[in-house]
Amino acid sequence: MHTDECQTLFINTDKKIIPSLPRMLFEGRIVTVCGEAEAKRAVEVLRQSPLIGIDTETRPSFQRGQSYTVALLQASTEELCFLFRLNLMGLPGCLTDLLADPRQLKVGLSLGDDFRALRRRADFNPAGYVDLQHYAAEMGIADMSLQKLYANVFGQRISKTAQLSNWEAQQLTEAQQRYAATDAYACIQLYKRLKTLRESGNYTLVQQTAATAS
Repeated sequence: MHTDECQTLFINTDKKIIPSLPRMLFEGRIVTVCGEAEAKRAVEVLRQSPLIGIDTETRPSFQRGQSYTVALLQASTEELCFLFRLNLMGLPGCLTDLLADPRQLKVGLSLGDDFRALRRRADFNPAGYVDLQHYAAEMGIADMSLQKLYANVFGQRISKTAQLSNWEAQQLTEAQQRYAATDAYACIQLYKRLKTLRESGNYTLVQQTAATAS
């Protein structure tokens, strides 16, 4: 898709169309980080990137009254995604410093929820971030989920199959790693495309109908 073309976006994407879309998957390098020394080295790499996509995963609870703290923080660049296993090492200072650095641009979706959950592990004041929910809403887009927003902007599907898996497992499966990395990476792609559209004004909003969904 060329940036000089006027792009049509849905005000609200019908989730029924998503299963028929081609799947998007992060194909870059994934590095799992389990200790503080590794985390410091990973943060040094991330700080070289002008833009970081972030997301978190928490072990799902299937019993009433039971809850877990954040197990995974994923932070991605265009080519590389680090998976920080917080259930094994806690939330180290190098990561809270990164999340609180106003000079380091970070993008994600529903970041208020992520930050509240992360602050149960270690207190910090988040800064230098863009929440894609708010960013898209300012453009008139009502989609609140990453899956619907990505389908709207790129016409591709992000699989959620691994979402309710055990994020505190001793070893994360390849499917879990790829899922987590894809979510963080997708935030980068969405921010870049939405930013281009916002700055150019070269987009049109329409209501989705049966005709546009087919």
